[in-house]
Amino acid sequence: MIENLLSPPLAAEAKLQGCTNLKLRQLTRRMTQHYDAELAKTGLRTTQYSLLSHVLKLGPIRPGDLAHAMKMDPSTLTRNLKPLLAADWVHLAQGADGRSRLITITDAGRAKRQDAQRHWKAAQSSLNRLFGMPRMLALHALIDESLDLLALCAEGGIID
Repeated sequence: MIENLLSPPLAAEAKLQGCTNLKLRQLTRRMTQHYDAELAKTGLRTTQYSLLSHVLKLGPIRPGDLAHAMKMDPSTLTRNLKPLLAADWVHLAQGADGRSRLITITDAGRAKRQDAQRHWKAAQSSLNRLFGMPRMLALHALIDESLDLLALCAEGGIID
């Protein structure tokens, strides 16, 4: 499988125009704007919805473990948790050993996440209709393969 990922057609490389990073950032900004517009109806942003969803699924969880699970820097997690803590949607409590902390979702956070989930599904469905399912499936497959390659590279498994 990795061999297939490492051997893209040469013709595709010859036709590339522009910076891949810029194109990906443009796409992710537009996608985020699409989800944010729908989630704004609940008072959440996509980052907040994602945090609530992860804490619901994984919690109680240590902040460092949550940051790792979300592939996020701990400082970014701390910054993104502040409005959720202020709204009492999540709670940060002392962990078992007295030095650690655990993040849990509150009842208000569960309710907020449930409300937001309906809007997230609406945003996802509208993108599925806009792109068409074959294109969305291909996009997801390409993203998954790319993430696998980048993880392999980060582990030292691929040399330039």
